[in-house]
Amino acid sequence: MAVTVTPVSPGIGVEISGRSGPELATPEVAAEARKYLDEHGVVIYREARIGDADLVALSRMLGEVVVAPMGGEKEHPEVSAISLDPAQSTLAAYRAGTFYWHIDGANDLVPQKATLLTALEVATEGGDTEFANLYAAYEALSDEEKAAFAELRVVHSFAATQRLSNPDASPKMRAAWDKVPPRAPPLVWTRRSGRKSLRGGPTADHVVGLAAEESRALLDRLLTWATQPDFSLRHHWHHGDLVIWDNTGILHRAQPYTVTSRRLMHRTTLVGEEAVA
Repeated sequence: MAVTVTPVSPGIGVEISGRSGPELATPEVAAEARKYLDEHGVVIYREARIGDADLVALSRMLGEVVVAPMGGEKEHPEVSAISLDPAQSTLAAYRAGTFYWHIDGANDLVPQKATLLTALEVATEGGDTEFANLYAAYEALSDEEKAAFAELRVVHSFAATQRLSNPDASPKMRAAWDKVPPRAPPLVWTRRSGRKSLRGGPTADHVVGLAAEESRALLDRLLTWATQPDFSLRHHWHHGDLVIWDNTGILHRAQPYTVTSRRLMHRTTLVGEEAVA
């Protein structure tokens, strides 16, 4: 089958078809993925049907791979199961937090570089994944807005996200959230390369130095701006799809689904390479 490459939109995403299985775990595909990640932020390999061993092999070609929390899959500890079913994932209780826009490891000093996610079982209802380009959202700001935001810092916390999905959490659960230390990185992340992106999402608790109401209004406005159709896409999963995205500059969220929807994903994550500055 011929390989085809199709941009999803001018603002974000590229879709590649004609590659599957072990063919994906090659230096050629790794170089292709790096190129399109830089250009489009999200790379979709349609119906790739990549196995765990090849998923890990491709991930290693793209960077250092995180060992999954709780040990990951038995044969491949780098692979996390993503599901709302506790029988499938030891972290199932936290997965509802992924229904809100976020980047993985937003509280880390060095956020995770990229994520690879493949569909073993697709949801019978819901379960699409949406992505939004924070580089494009920054570039489209006016010069006045860029100047106004240049010095702002935003406090990000794990608890801020969990309060959204678990508003009636017990004191014990809230105490566990608070063990993850908050951080106050810049609102605008300037890379060593000079490239800039906004930083936002549900981990963004408040803007340092602004009154609570003004802070919340600004964060909500910027999230709405960054996730508008010009900068975002919605991926409807097919069995075997593999999606890779730049976790440092792309927000994502899952459309709500239930335990009974059977949705099951396998994920690998790349270790971050640059601190927020």
